[in-house]
Amino acid sequence: MSTPTSTPLADGAVLGFVGLGNMGTPMVGHLVEAGYTVRAFDTDPVAQERVAALGAKAVDTLTAVAEGADAILLMLPNSDAVESVLYEGGLLDAARPGTVLVDMGSSRPHSTRAVAERAAGRGVRLVDAPVSGGVAGAEAGTLTIMAGGSAEDVARVRPSLERLGGKVSHVGGVGAGHALKALNNLMSATHLLVSSEALLAGEEFGLTPEAMLDVVNGSSGRSGSTQTKWPQYVLPGTFDSGFGLRLMLKDMRIAVDLARESGLPSLLGESAVELWDKAAAELPADADHTEIVRWLRGRPNGKG
Repeated sequence: MSTPTSTPLADGAVLGFVGLGNMGTPMVGHLVEAGYTVRAFDTDPVAQERVAALGAKAVDTLTAVAEGADAILLMLPNSDAVESVLYEGGLLDAARPGTVLVDMGSSRPHSTRAVAERAAGRGVRLVDAPVSGGVAGAEAGTLTIMAGGSAEDVARVRPSLERLGGKVSHVGGVGAGHALKALNNLMSATHLLVSSEALLAGEEFGLTPEAMLDVVNGSSGRSGSTQTKWPQYVLPGTFDSGFGLRLMLKDMRIAVDLARESGLPSLLGESAVELWDKAAAELPADADHTEIVRWLRGRPNGKG
């Protein structure tokens, strides 16, 4: 007998999970620690082994993820991957009526609404719940999660989301979470770009980055870039935030497209996209998004 769709999924429920990358793997670990039974799948056998060691049930096929699952969490990079898993991979057909699909990646909001409509035809619900906080947030269980969907569906999966994030906000209907995630990343990327231009200009003048950040972070110019990204990833020279430059660019384009479709100007946003696009063309394919500072310095390979 299936659990009523209005009942929140407390610890001990069965969850499916697809996408066991740098963020998905620690997320599965938190769910297992909370007492959920997690049926996990990834095309990478090494990732399968990692989550099995954490106590999850690593299954061999996408359709096996849905067996007995009350909700299925997808931690995939984009809408194309989500649609491939659900349609070509057969996951949607395998999900039983009443199952809640939770798309936690960065998908296109309009595509999310189309997926939700198709899923509803099978009695399957959809919540979009993208995250902010990167790999560090996934490992610590402190992600910020912005959920879109009906109040009932969000309430149903909220207990599991709260095991993954320090803040879970219901921000609107289906697609609202993905829209907000894209808009947030457009702001984040633009902050990083202009903050880095300013800090590099100050450095060239003779100011030290440490002195500038100490003052800026107590002043009106502060942002997540000056408070976190520069101190943690740029100054040490690690450039390892765990969020790829091309993923950031993808989200920026989604946000600018949303503005364009709404008939609103996005002049600064479009200019930022152009600059990030140039950086993506010159930096390595696997570049972290913080490596845009290397590009600004004129050292695409981070040398010198």
